[in-house]
Amino acid sequence: MLAFLNRLKFYDLPLLIVSGLLLTSGLAIQYAISLSEADLSVFYRQSVYAVGAIVVFILVANYNYQRFSKINRLLYPILLVALLYLQIFGDPIRGSASWIDFGFFQLQPAELAKIIIGVGLARWLYVNRGQINSWRNLALTFIYAGLPAGLVFFEPDLGSATILMSIWFGLILISPIRRVYIIILLAIAIAVAGIGWQFVLRDYQKQRVEVFINPDLDPQGGGYNVRQAMIAVGSGQWFGRGLGQGVQSGLQFLPEKHTDFVFAAASEEIGLVGSFSILSLYVILLSRLIFIMKNSRDDLAMYITGGVLFMIASQATINIGMNVGLLPVTGIPLPLLTAGGSSMLVTAIALGVVQNVAKQSKALKF
Repeated sequence: MLAFLNRLKFYDLPLLIVSGLLLTSGLAIQYAISLSEADLSVFYRQSVYAVGAIVVFILVANYNYQRFSKINRLLYPILLVALLYLQIFGDPIRGSASWIDFGFFQLQPAELAKIIIGVGLARWLYVNRGQINSWRNLALTFIYAGLPAGLVFFEPDLGSATILMSIWFGLILISPIRRVYIIILLAIAIAVAGIGWQFVLRDYQKQRVEVFINPDLDPQGGGYNVRQAMIAVGSGQWFGRGLGQGVQSGLQFLPEKHTDFVFAAASEEIGLVGSFSILSLYVILLSRLIFIMKNSRDDLAMYITGGVLFMIASQATINIGMNVGLLPVTGIPLPLLTAGGSSMLVTAIALGVVQNVAKQSKALKF
């Protein structure tokens, strides 16, 4: 017991506490949504995932992040093979071939790609210190992230591909890159976005953007999900209808209430006050990640934490944004709240490796 307490003093307790609160909130929300539809199967399954996530978190938190970054080099080619497998043999579910079925568990490689790419880029930036200011090296990092992102895009999963490139761009931003490269990259991104809109995006993906700009364009079709999500958020008012009392989710008006629109479903039941509390937990989590990143023992730790920061920040921003009608609808999970084993696993790994960074950085100060 004393040995455990001695180890605990090196943990970053704010990170540990806020992660636990978000995990607990996610389970409570999944229970409430399941209760409103009189089917607790999703909640039970998510509870099992949560227990597994806690075990994974503890294991990774006690594993040296430097060794973890070296093992990551072996995982990258495995990731590419898994994504290629989906392109050839993937069985589409809801229009996207994104899952590999192992019988007892469905793995989504696009989720694993987030942590693999983040840690891989972090190690490259650490090993090649100060060498990012060349178009050749910048292109190498882009290809490293862009190759799996491209495979994910053609599943098709535009949302996850966007997150992967957000992690790449975020890590490039905190590297010692010159501003002129950033300006040119942004100009290229705008040009590519225009070309992509004309020749790459599929009709349903364009429709999501058009409906985002004008939800009344197709209120019973493409705009239905957005309208129902906004109704759910607004109907919660200050303190919500109560756990298990959601009308939009209980009467099946709100689609994908356990996953894509979990925040809207939660807002209806816990209201503005409860929703603001969840948002506050995410703000605290991101603030703590920034603190750990700034106080890391070396650049590798700093870049790894930065990758996790951009992964969680981009997912939370896009998911919540689409739930309240501020961003186009896309299938992005809300970390620790959305139902799903792959997202829970990757978030546990990400927070675990950051906890190890915090532990090692803190140990140096004792």
